[in-house]
Amino acid sequence: MKIKGIRWWMVSLVAAGLIINYLARNTLSVAAPSLMKDLNITTEQYAHVVVAWQLCYAFMQPVAGFLLDTVGTKIGFAAFALAWSLACAAAAWSTGWRSLAFFRGLLGIAEAAGIPAGVKATSEWFPAKERSVAIGWFNIGSSIGALLAPPLVVWALMHGEWQLAFVLVGVAGVVWCAVWMMLYKHPRDQKLLGHAERDHILSGQEAMHSDAATGKRSWFAMLGSRDFWAIGIPRMLSEPAWQTFNAWIPLYMMTERHMNLKEVAMFAWMPFLAADIGCVLGGYLSPLFHKYAKVSLFTSRKMVFVVGALCMIGPACVGLVASPYAAIALLCVGGFAHQTLSGALYAITSDMFGKNEVATATGMGGMAGYLGAAAFTALFGVLVTQVGYSPLFVVLAVFDIIAAGVVCLLAKNANRTPEPRWVAAVTAAK
Repeated sequence: MKIKGIRWWMVSLVAAGLIINYLARNTLSVAAPSLMKDLNITTEQYAHVVVAWQLCYAFMQPVAGFLLDTVGTKIGFAAFALAWSLACAAAAWSTGWRSLAFFRGLLGIAEAAGIPAGVKATSEWFPAKERSVAIGWFNIGSSIGALLAPPLVVWALMHGEWQLAFVLVGVAGVVWCAVWMMLYKHPRDQKLLGHAERDHILSGQEAMHSDAATGKRSWFAMLGSRDFWAIGIPRMLSEPAWQTFNAWIPLYMMTERHMNLKEVAMFAWMPFLAADIGCVLGGYLSPLFHKYAKVSLFTSRKMVFVVGALCMIGPACVGLVASPYAAIALLCVGGFAHQTLSGALYAITSDMFGKNEVATATGMGGMAGYLGAAAFTALFGVLVTQVGYSPLFVVLAVFDIIAAGVVCLLAKNANRTPEPRWVAAVTAAK
């Protein structure tokens, strides 16, 4: 028996994994007010906990991408998912900010494989013209995870303690691992894939994704290439916005807008719902621009990134509104904006790198992004008590607009630019 459209079931399975991935990381931000009080954690110490996760996540991303390109999507994603599930549950036994930072660091190491695995799976299962749509649908998992965190944590607080939320997410992750191992297969091994759909996938893929002989550059060679910096710099500039939303929105609503816990549960998920819309709409915008603006598919990805960057002007204006509900609306614009441009950048990455290096490239770009996010978070934890939230939201918008300029100038389709002579010389010496 063949299942029609099975590639969409595969991307749904990836999205489910990312829902749990992001639920694990966002549970902390929603539980923060209760957790900080219970463990006597200050705002600055909370920033240290967030930075511990970000640094571990950042440095592990290229390693996770390399391992995924080496052992394959199925085994690699399952192993990392099991690890992050156990690390998430372990946070329930934290006794202070140091132990919490340790467990969150372990979580960051394990979660680093999530996005590289998703990009690699879509490059395996989708032709180029559908890839941005598929990435939009799997990337929705990141927003749904953040969306589900507020009601889950509030439910846990009402039925026990904050520790319950971490344990529940860990259990959900273990269940997903079992389902993933049973259902996910590469297209070449998937017996439920029909011949017509197989031909549709393979005929629409670039040679670098369909050719078994596609080469793989070393980390060193990729780091010295224009290709990497075309995605690495924009990721470094744009990622601080998303990490700020994930880690600080609940605290912002309670401390700056004076909302209580129930109001946080009612409204903190809204920016992430808007982010879901950005994931999906951003994915469909690329083929629409390609068709109606008469531009190449690759240029259409850049246009989507620019649209998202300009929308970041919305949250930059959050300090100009007095109503907490207007502030939430502007943060919703920010959630939509970031996921629109983020999905476009993942699609650009899959267009620029072959099947044997796309996960590595995604991981290296992620490392750049999370190093930028960690640096900004460290400053955020200090500056927020001195200048407030509003100026920092303005800075995030400026970062994204600069990132759009870098993408437009540097990103080139799979045509490789010659490597710098110093890279070629070192490679030859080896």
